Amino acid sequence: MSILTAKVLAVLMVGSTHYVDTGKGTDAIIYYPTKTEVHMALPNGGPIWHGTYEIGSEGYFVRWNNGPKGNWKIDYQPGKFTYIGPDGNAAGTITRIVPGDPENTAKK
Repeated sequence: MSILTAKVLAVLMVGSTHYVDTGKGTDAIIYYPTKTEVHMALPNGGPIWHGTYEIGSEGYFVRWNNGPKGNWKIDYQPGKFTYIGPDGNAAGTITRIVPGDPENTAKK
């Protein structure tokens, strides 16, 4: 396991949308427009969450408005990025990273 550090996370996240396979049929869509703002569309037409996050030395802490909060990490193995949830377990695999907000997640 290689947990990504703050500098790598900032490059990988800020200004990008992550599509994450959580095993629920469609990907979760997570957009990080700035180094503190985050928006997520849950899989299969679930609700849109908006919140804030702070990048730490090994991972980040997210606070969803009217929702959960917790420490997350992204693990890297050659050819594979995996979100690691607050419980320490794999929560999903990144299927693609796209610049910007192609799904307009921030506006929903």
